[in-house]
Amino acid sequence: MSLTALCLVLIAALLHAAWNLVAKKAGGDSRFALLCSLMILVLWAPVGIWAAWDAVPLWGWKEWALIFASGIAHLVYFNVLLRGYAASDLTVVYPVARGTGPLISSFGALLLLDEHMSLGGVLGVFAVTGGVFLIAGGPSLWARAHDPVQRQRVMAGLGYGAATGCMIALYTLIDGYSVKVMLISPILIDYFGNLARVPFMLPGALRRPEAFMASARALWRHALVLAVVSPFGYILVLYAARLAPLSHVAPAREVSMLFAALLGGRLLGEGERGTRIAGAACIAAGVVGLATG
Repeated sequence: MSLTALCLVLIAALLHAAWNLVAKKAGGDSRFALLCSLMILVLWAPVGIWAAWDAVPLWGWKEWALIFASGIAHLVYFNVLLRGYAASDLTVVYPVARGTGPLISSFGALLLLDEHMSLGGVLGVFAVTGGVFLIAGGPSLWARAHDPVQRQRVMAGLGYGAATGCMIALYTLIDGYSVKVMLISPILIDYFGNLARVPFMLPGALRRPEAFMASARALWRHALVLAVVSPFGYILVLYAARLAPLSHVAPAREVSMLFAALLGGRLLGEGERGTRIAGAACIAAGVVGLATG
């Protein structure tokens, strides 16, 4: 991985951690997600029009199919994640999702995009995945699993977390293929993918417009932060994917877990200090392995 790609990934990871902390503080639901998407359409419209002006008239059905697939994959990812949070604890769902996502997408990129990875890179993938699990307080999952009352919630969280990780891998591979093989602008992947999600979210809001307006009045500041920061961070990741193998970029993104722990401290709940330090060391070692392997 080049130094430029690594810097893009690290900046994107910091932005990802920042907007996730804002989203967690907002405590919003699907109405909040729709508000964020609508704000993205408005705020990023000048950039989207600028990027689309010369490119979109040349698109065929493959480009539009990838845009649609990306939008649906992101939408399903978000809804599966919300269902997981309703059925289990954040400390179960989130680390499983963020650990399995890059693991699947990395090896999926090796198979589907004909990428190559050295032994150091492979070890880096597993180090990042293990570090995500540790920094999220992963060992506490097994302690809670011994409690009959908590076992069902833990098992549900593991299932939803794994499903969420699969969706992360799916949209990562779709978007990676789009920017690396089809050479679609990362700006357009993010902007039009967001546009494709809006029609699927509107019916729920239209059924209870008063609830949507109440949510908008209460959370518009949080949504504004997400609408500015979230697309910027993901666009940087996609530009990094153009410069480096997707199998390296995807797990390196998870350094955001380290930033989240440093910025928020309690994003995934308290874990033992030694475990968090070990997780941070694993992530750092993994990113080094990916950068050099």
